[in-house]
Amino acid sequence: MFLLGMRHGLDADHLAAIDGLTRVTARRRQGHSRYCGALFSLGHGVVVLAIALLAGMLGSKWVPPGWIEALGGGISIGFLLLIGGVNLRAVLRAPQGVPVPLVGVRGRLVDRLLGRTERTSSPLAVMGVGSLFALSFDTLSQSAVFAVLAVQFGGVPHALTLGLLFVLGMLVSDGANGWWISRLIARTDRLAVHASRTMTLAVACVSLLVAAIGSGRMASGWMDGLLEGRELAIGLSVVVVIGLSYLVACRMAPAAETAGARS
Repeated sequence: MFLLGMRHGLDADHLAAIDGLTRVTARRRQGHSRYCGALFSLGHGVVVLAIALLAGMLGSKWVPPGWIEALGGGISIGFLLLIGGVNLRAVLRAPQGVPVPLVGVRGRLVDRLLGRTERTSSPLAVMGVGSLFALSFDTLSQSAVFAVLAVQFGGVPHALTLGLLFVLGMLVSDGANGWWISRLIARTDRLAVHASRTMTLAVACVSLLVAAIGSGRMASGWMDGLLEGRELAIGLSVVVVIGLSYLVACRMAPAAETAGARS
């Protein structure tokens, strides 16, 4: 169950959301930015444990409703689009010669939504986003299955113990990702303006790309079947893309400083 939790924490939507939230909180110099992954997992874990307790008490009678899949997928995609939009807009609106800031918003509906995402980045809000991401058929049914099986061998306490192991595994992988991203962002912001833009753009593109993949899976049975069983590979690809963007940013920083000195 611990390893299964670590695997779940490497889902692409988890990684993309944590990367985006870490970027938002880091640029606002909020102290919990490096803990966004852990906070996200804790919020996610609360729902998992609640389902494990419910399924353990009800046994095999409880089955997640079919509409929960569309609800959970829509919530995940919506948050990823907002987070990607916040970071992408920051790159496009940033003045030349300064690191990418988070710009205030005006009165239009989309701007209000993006602005709310920027301001609502407290630790509790990050946990709330994690709990909403848990509202998926895959997560709920998975929690219910292992809870029902656990009850057959040891009762409700056994189900909660397995649930805690699952959450702990998820906390390790998501917490490590958030800590890693916060360090990369801090380093690129110190290196140069160009490095800051590169990392912000990478975080934005990853969020939007994962949202597009999720939308495609919901809209097309063929695409869903094509990507079935490849969730871990997609998640690891997110890590690789962010890592490569950091290397590119580091390479660009000395070149940008040299060009600036020559001019």
